[in-house]
Amino acid sequence: MYTAALIFFGSCVGFLAARYTVMPLPYMMAPLLCTAAVTLKFPALLPTSYKFPMRFRILFIAIIGVMIGARVTPDLVRSLPHYTPSVIAIILFVLCAQFGNQYIFRRFGNYDRTTAFYAGAPGGLMEAIALGEAAGCDVQKLMLQQFLRIILTITLVPIAISLWLGTPVGSASGVGLSMQDHLPTVTDGVSAAAIAAIGLALGLGLKIPAGQLMGPMLFAATVTVAGWAVIDLPNSVINFAQVVIGTSLGVRFKGMSKSAIARGIWLSLMSVTFMLALGACATVILGQVTDMQTLVLLISFAPGGVTEMSLIALSLAANPALVTLHHLVRILLTVVTMGFWGPKVDTAA
Repeated sequence: MYTAALIFFGSCVGFLAARYTVMPLPYMMAPLLCTAAVTLKFPALLPTSYKFPMRFRILFIAIIGVMIGARVTPDLVRSLPHYTPSVIAIILFVLCAQFGNQYIFRRFGNYDRTTAFYAGAPGGLMEAIALGEAAGCDVQKLMLQQFLRIILTITLVPIAISLWLGTPVGSASGVGLSMQDHLPTVTDGVSAAAIAAIGLALGLGLKIPAGQLMGPMLFAATVTVAGWAVIDLPNSVINFAQVVIGTSLGVRFKGMSKSAIARGIWLSLMSVTFMLALGACATVILGQVTDMQTLVLLISFAPGGVTEMSLIALSLAANPALVTLHHLVRILLTVVTMGFWGPKVDTAA
Protein backbone atom coordinates (compact mmCIF):
# COMPACT_ATOMS: atom_id res chain seq x y z
CA MET A 1 0.00 0.00 0.00
CA TYR A 2 2.78 2.44 0.91
CA THR A 3 4.71 1.62 -2.26
CA ALA A 4 1.65 2.12 -4.48
CA ALA A 5 0.88 5.44 -2.78
CA LEU A 6 4.47 6.62 -3.22
CA ILE A 7 4.53 5.71 -6.92
CA PHE A 8 1.18 7.43 -7.50
CA PHE A 9 2.51 10.55 -5.75
CA GLY A 10 5.74 10.41 -7.75
CA SER A 11 3.85 9.96 -11.02
CA CYS A 12 1.70 13.02 -10.31
CA VAL A 13 4.57 15.34 -9.43
CA GLY A 14 6.64 14.00 -12.34
CA PHE A 15 3.83 14.72 -14.78
CA LEU A 16 3.30 18.23 -13.40
CA ALA A 17 7.03 18.99 -13.48
CA ALA A 18 7.33 17.78 -17.08
CA ARG A 19 4.29 19.78 -18.17
CA TYR A 20 4.79 23.06 -16.33
CA THR A 21 8.53 23.41 -15.61
CA VAL A 22 11.86 23.22 -17.44
CA MET A 23 13.33 20.92 -14.78
CA PRO A 24 15.84 18.44 -16.24
CA LEU A 25 14.86 14.77 -15.96
CA PRO A 26 11.48 15.85 -14.50
CA TYR A 27 10.12 12.32 -14.15
CA MET A 28 13.03 11.41 -11.90
CA MET A 29 14.06 14.69 -10.29
CA ALA A 30 10.58 15.87 -9.28
CA PRO A 31 9.58 12.59 -7.54
CA LEU A 32 13.01 12.44 -5.88
CA LEU A 33 12.83 16.04 -4.63
CA CYS A 34 9.20 15.93 -3.51
CA THR A 35 9.42 12.50 -1.88
CA ALA A 36 12.61 13.54 -0.09
CA ALA A 37 10.97 16.79 1.10
CA VAL A 38 7.91 14.96 2.41
CA THR A 39 9.90 12.25 4.20
CA LEU A 40 12.22 14.85 5.72
CA LYS A 41 9.35 17.07 6.88
CA PHE A 42 6.90 14.33 7.87
CA PRO A 43 8.92 11.21 8.72
CA ALA A 44 5.97 9.68 10.58
CA LEU A 45 4.08 9.18 7.30
CA LEU A 46 6.09 6.04 6.63
CA PRO A 47 6.67 3.22 9.13
CA THR A 48 10.17 3.11 10.57
CA SER A 49 10.70 -0.36 9.10
CA TYR A 50 9.49 0.54 5.59
CA LYS A 51 11.85 -0.10 2.69
CA PHE A 52 11.07 0.35 -0.98
CA PRO A 53 10.89 -3.16 -2.53
CA MET A 54 14.20 -3.78 -4.30
CA ARG A 55 12.92 -6.61 -6.51
CA PHE A 56 10.38 -4.22 -7.98
CA ARG A 57 12.92 -1.43 -8.49
CA ILE A 58 15.47 -3.72 -10.14
CA LEU A 59 13.16 -4.21 -13.14
CA PHE A 60 13.20 -0.49 -13.85
CA ILE A 61 16.95 -0.24 -13.35
CA ALA A 62 17.20 -2.85 -16.12
CA ILE A 63 15.03 -0.65 -18.36
CA ILE A 64 17.39 2.28 -17.79
CA GLY A 65 20.29 -0.02 -18.71
CA VAL A 66 18.59 -0.90 -21.99
CA MET A 67 17.97 2.80 -22.68
CA ILE A 68 21.68 3.58 -22.28
CA GLY A 69 22.83 0.60 -24.33
CA ALA A 70 20.37 1.42 -27.12
CA ARG A 71 22.16 4.73 -27.68
CA VAL A 72 25.35 2.91 -28.70
CA THR A 73 24.37 2.71 -32.36
CA PRO A 74 26.49 1.65 -35.36
CA ASP A 75 26.53 5.29 -36.51
CA LEU A 76 27.90 6.34 -33.12
CA VAL A 77 30.65 3.72 -33.25
CA ARG A 78 31.54 4.67 -36.84
CA SER A 79 31.81 8.37 -35.98
CA LEU A 80 34.30 7.85 -33.15
CA PRO A 81 37.46 7.85 -35.34
CA HIS A 82 36.57 11.29 -36.74
CA TYR A 83 36.80 12.80 -33.27
CA THR A 84 39.75 10.86 -31.88
CA PRO A 85 41.47 13.85 -30.17
CA SER A 86 38.32 14.97 -28.32
CA VAL A 87 37.32 11.39 -27.43
CA ILE A 88 40.79 10.79 -25.97
CA ALA A 89 40.40 14.06 -24.06
CA ILE A 90 37.01 12.86 -22.74
CA ILE A 91 38.64 9.66 -21.49
CA LEU A 92 41.36 11.64 -19.69
CA PHE A 93 38.70 14.02 -18.37
CA VAL A 94 36.67 11.16 -16.87
CA LEU A 95 39.72 9.64 -15.16
CA CYS A 96 40.98 12.97 -13.79
CA ALA A 97 37.49 14.05 -12.68
CA GLN A 98 36.78 10.69 -11.05
CA PHE A 99 39.86 10.65 -8.88
CA GLY A 100 39.96 14.41 -8.32
CA ASN A 101 36.40 14.31 -7.01
CA GLN A 102 37.22 11.31 -4.87
CA TYR A 103 40.02 13.32 -3.26
CA ILE A 104 37.66 16.28 -2.63
CA PHE A 105 35.05 14.11 -0.93
CA ARG A 106 37.65 12.22 1.10
CA ARG A 107 39.74 15.25 2.09
CA PHE A 108 37.04 17.86 2.70
CA GLY A 109 33.94 15.72 3.32
CA ASN A 110 35.56 12.89 5.27
CA TYR A 111 33.55 10.39 3.20
CA ASP A 112 34.60 6.74 3.28
CA ARG A 113 36.55 5.56 0.24
CA THR A 114 33.65 3.73 -1.41
CA THR A 115 31.16 6.57 -1.01
CA ALA A 116 33.73 9.14 -2.20
CA PHE A 117 34.46 7.09 -5.33
CA TYR A 118 30.85 6.76 -6.48
CA ALA A 119 29.85 10.26 -5.34
CA GLY A 120 32.71 11.56 -7.48
CA ALA A 121 31.55 9.87 -10.68
CA PRO A 122 31.40 12.57 -13.40
CA GLY A 123 28.40 11.06 -15.15
CA GLY A 124 25.46 8.69 -14.91
CA LEU A 125 23.24 9.83 -12.03
CA MET A 126 21.10 6.68 -11.84
CA GLU A 127 23.99 4.41 -12.78
CA ALA A 128 26.29 5.82 -10.08
CA ILE A 129 23.60 5.36 -7.44
CA ALA A 130 22.82 1.78 -8.52
CA LEU A 131 26.50 0.79 -8.63
CA GLY A 132 27.36 2.60 -5.41
CA GLU A 133 24.46 1.01 -3.57
CA ALA A 134 25.60 -2.43 -4.71
CA ALA A 135 29.12 -1.65 -3.45
CA GLY A 136 27.80 -0.77 0.01
CA CYS A 137 28.41 2.97 0.18
CA ASP A 138 26.40 5.59 2.09
CA VAL A 139 23.44 5.94 -0.30
CA GLN A 140 22.17 9.20 1.23
CA LYS A 141 25.47 10.98 0.69
CA LEU A 142 25.87 9.45 -2.76
CA MET A 143 22.39 10.54 -3.89
CA LEU A 144 22.89 14.05 -2.55
CA GLN A 145 26.21 14.59 -4.33
CA GLN A 146 25.12 13.09 -7.65
CA PHE A 147 21.87 15.04 -7.59
CA LEU A 148 23.69 18.30 -6.84
CA ARG A 149 26.25 17.63 -9.60
CA ILE A 150 23.48 17.56 -12.19
CA ILE A 151 21.59 20.54 -10.77
CA LEU A 152 24.62 22.80 -10.40
CA THR A 153 26.02 21.95 -13.84
CA ILE A 154 22.80 22.45 -15.78
CA THR A 155 22.21 25.67 -13.83
CA LEU A 156 25.66 27.23 -14.00
CA VAL A 157 26.61 26.32 -17.59
CA PRO A 158 23.52 27.80 -19.33
CA ILE A 159 23.67 30.91 -17.13
CA ALA A 160 27.37 31.44 -17.86
CA ILE A 161 26.90 30.99 -21.62
CA SER A 162 23.79 33.18 -21.63
CA LEU A 163 25.71 35.96 -19.87
CA TRP A 164 28.58 35.54 -22.30
CA LEU A 165 26.36 35.63 -25.41
CA GLY A 166 23.72 37.99 -24.03
CA THR A 167 20.84 35.65 -24.98
CA PRO A 168 19.11 32.66 -23.36
CA VAL A 169 20.28 29.17 -24.30
CA GLY A 170 19.04 25.65 -23.67
CA SER A 171 15.51 24.99 -22.49
CA ALA A 172 15.26 28.62 -21.31
CA SER A 173 15.28 29.68 -24.96
CA GLY A 174 12.24 27.55 -25.74
CA VAL A 175 14.16 24.91 -27.71
CA GLY A 176 12.84 21.39 -27.43
CA LEU A 177 14.49 18.03 -28.05
CA SER A 178 12.33 15.16 -29.21
CA MET A 179 13.26 11.76 -27.83
CA GLN A 180 11.50 9.91 -30.67
CA ASP A 181 10.38 10.80 -34.17
CA HIS A 182 7.61 8.18 -34.24
CA LEU A 183 5.40 6.18 -31.94
CA PRO A 184 6.84 2.76 -31.00
CA THR A 185 4.76 -0.29 -31.81
CA VAL A 186 3.75 -3.17 -29.57
CA THR A 187 6.52 -5.20 -31.20
CA ASP A 188 9.06 -2.52 -30.19
CA GLY A 189 7.89 -2.76 -26.59
CA VAL A 190 8.01 -6.57 -26.54
CA SER A 191 11.50 -6.59 -28.09
CA ALA A 192 12.79 -4.08 -25.55
CA ALA A 193 11.27 -6.08 -22.68
CA ALA A 194 12.88 -9.27 -23.95
CA ILE A 195 16.27 -7.58 -24.27
CA ALA A 196 15.94 -6.19 -20.75
CA ALA A 197 15.01 -9.63 -19.37
CA ILE A 198 17.86 -11.42 -21.15
CA GLY A 199 20.36 -8.74 -20.16
CA LEU A 200 19.18 -8.85 -16.55
CA ALA A 201 19.49 -12.65 -16.45
CA LEU A 202 22.98 -12.50 -17.98
CA GLY A 203 24.10 -9.69 -15.68
CA LEU A 204 22.97 -11.46 -12.53
CA GLY A 205 23.85 -14.97 -13.72
CA LEU A 206 27.39 -14.03 -14.75
CA LYS A 207 27.79 -11.93 -11.60
CA ILE A 208 28.74 -8.82 -13.59
CA PRO A 209 29.29 -5.85 -11.25
CA ALA A 210 25.88 -4.18 -10.75
CA GLY A 211 24.47 -6.77 -13.15
CA GLN A 212 20.95 -5.36 -12.93
CA LEU A 213 22.24 -2.30 -14.81
CA MET A 214 25.39 -3.44 -16.63
CA GLY A 215 23.85 -6.66 -18.00
CA PRO A 216 20.95 -4.99 -19.87
CA MET A 217 23.20 -2.10 -20.93
CA LEU A 218 25.91 -4.30 -22.44
CA PHE A 219 23.42 -6.67 -24.07
CA ALA A 220 21.39 -3.80 -25.56
CA ALA A 221 24.58 -2.21 -26.92
CA THR A 222 25.60 -5.53 -28.48
CA VAL A 223 22.17 -5.94 -30.08
CA THR A 224 22.12 -2.46 -31.61
CA VAL A 225 25.74 -2.42 -32.83
CA ALA A 226 25.38 -5.91 -34.34
CA GLY A 227 22.18 -4.81 -36.06
CA TRP A 228 20.10 -7.65 -34.62
CA ALA A 229 17.27 -5.33 -33.64
CA VAL A 230 16.30 -1.69 -33.27
CA ILE A 231 15.52 -0.91 -29.64
CA ASP A 232 12.80 1.72 -29.33
CA LEU A 233 11.54 2.11 -25.78
CA PRO A 234 8.21 3.94 -25.42
CA ASN A 235 8.62 7.28 -23.67
CA SER A 236 5.89 6.28 -21.21
CA VAL A 237 7.94 3.28 -20.08
CA ILE A 238 11.13 5.33 -19.73
CA ASN A 239 9.26 8.02 -17.81
CA PHE A 240 7.64 5.52 -15.46
CA ALA A 241 11.00 3.85 -14.83
CA GLN A 242 12.39 7.24 -13.82
CA VAL A 243 9.40 7.83 -11.53
CA VAL A 244 9.98 4.51 -9.75
CA ILE A 245 13.71 5.11 -9.36
CA GLY A 246 13.30 8.74 -8.31
CA THR A 247 10.61 7.90 -5.75
CA SER A 248 12.62 5.02 -4.30
CA LEU A 249 15.64 7.31 -3.96
CA GLY A 250 13.63 10.11 -2.37
CA VAL A 251 12.55 7.78 0.44
CA ARG A 252 16.23 7.28 1.28
CA PHE A 253 16.55 10.91 2.40
CA LYS A 254 14.45 10.17 5.48
CA GLY A 255 16.46 11.15 8.54
CA MET A 256 19.11 13.19 6.72
CA SER A 257 20.18 16.24 8.76
CA LYS A 258 20.24 19.83 7.52
CA SER A 259 23.95 20.01 8.29
CA ALA A 260 24.63 17.02 6.03
CA ILE A 261 22.69 18.70 3.20
CA ALA A 262 24.58 21.99 3.69
CA ARG A 263 27.91 20.17 3.65
CA GLY A 264 26.84 18.32 0.49
CA ILE A 265 26.10 21.62 -1.27
CA TRP A 266 29.51 23.03 -0.36
CA LEU A 267 31.29 19.86 -1.49
CA SER A 268 29.35 19.79 -4.73
CA LEU A 269 30.30 23.40 -5.48
CA MET A 270 33.96 22.43 -5.08
CA SER A 271 33.52 19.31 -7.23
CA VAL A 272 31.56 20.96 -10.06
CA THR A 273 33.92 23.95 -10.15
CA PHE A 274 36.86 21.55 -10.41
CA MET A 275 35.24 19.62 -13.27
CA LEU A 276 34.23 22.75 -15.18
CA ALA A 277 37.78 24.08 -14.84
CA LEU A 278 39.11 20.73 -16.06
CA GLY A 279 36.75 20.86 -19.02
CA ALA A 280 37.78 24.45 -19.79
CA CYS A 281 41.45 23.41 -19.90
CA ALA A 282 40.62 20.54 -22.26
CA THR A 283 38.63 22.97 -24.42
CA VAL A 284 41.56 25.38 -24.73
CA ILE A 285 43.97 22.59 -25.69
CA LEU A 286 41.60 20.98 -28.20
CA GLY A 287 40.84 24.37 -29.71
CA GLN A 288 44.45 24.48 -30.85
CA VAL A 289 44.48 21.06 -32.52
CA THR A 290 40.92 20.65 -33.87
CA ASP A 291 38.43 22.77 -35.78
CA MET A 292 35.65 22.27 -33.22
CA GLN A 293 33.98 25.43 -31.90
CA THR A 294 35.01 26.56 -28.42
CA LEU A 295 31.45 26.64 -27.05
CA VAL A 296 30.67 23.20 -28.49
CA LEU A 297 33.76 21.78 -26.82
CA LEU A 298 32.89 23.46 -23.53
CA ILE A 299 29.36 22.05 -23.60
CA SER A 300 30.72 18.62 -24.52
CA PHE A 301 32.87 18.55 -21.37
CA ALA A 302 30.24 19.90 -18.95
CA PRO A 303 29.38 17.07 -16.50
CA GLY A 304 25.62 17.62 -16.74
CA GLY A 305 22.58 16.11 -18.41
CA VAL A 306 22.83 14.92 -22.01
CA THR A 307 19.45 16.39 -22.93
CA GLU A 308 20.10 19.85 -21.49
CA MET A 309 23.56 20.08 -23.04
CA SER A 310 22.06 19.06 -26.40
CA LEU A 311 19.42 21.77 -26.03
CA ILE A 312 22.17 24.33 -25.48
CA ALA A 313 23.90 23.08 -28.64
CA LEU A 314 20.65 23.52 -30.59
CA SER A 315 20.31 27.05 -29.21
CA LEU A 316 23.76 27.84 -30.56
CA ALA A 317 22.96 26.34 -33.98
CA ALA A 318 25.60 23.69 -33.26
CA ASN A 319 25.37 19.98 -33.96
CA PRO A 320 23.60 18.37 -30.97
CA ALA A 321 24.63 14.91 -32.18
CA LEU A 322 28.29 15.86 -31.72
CA VAL A 323 27.63 17.05 -28.16
CA THR A 324 25.57 13.94 -27.44
CA LEU A 325 28.38 11.72 -28.75
CA HIS A 326 30.89 13.15 -26.29
CA HIS A 327 28.44 12.95 -23.38
CA LEU A 328 27.58 9.33 -24.16
CA VAL A 329 31.28 8.46 -24.24
CA ARG A 330 31.66 10.23 -20.87
CA ILE A 331 28.72 8.40 -19.32
CA LEU A 332 29.56 4.96 -20.76
CA LEU A 333 33.20 5.24 -19.70
CA THR A 334 32.13 6.40 -16.24
CA VAL A 335 29.75 3.45 -15.87
CA VAL A 336 32.41 0.97 -17.01
CA THR A 337 34.99 2.54 -14.68
CA MET A 338 32.60 2.30 -11.72
CA GLY A 339 31.35 -1.16 -12.59
CA PHE A 340 34.68 -2.88 -13.06
CA TRP A 341 37.14 -0.81 -11.03
CA GLY A 342 35.00 0.63 -8.26
CA PRO A 343 36.05 -0.16 -4.67
CA LYS A 344 34.25 -2.71 -2.57
CA VAL A 345 32.59 -2.09 0.78
CA ASP A 346 34.75 0.16 2.94
CA THR A 347 33.51 1.12 6.38
CA ALA A 348 36.59 3.12 7.32
CA ALA A 349 36.25 6.89 7.36
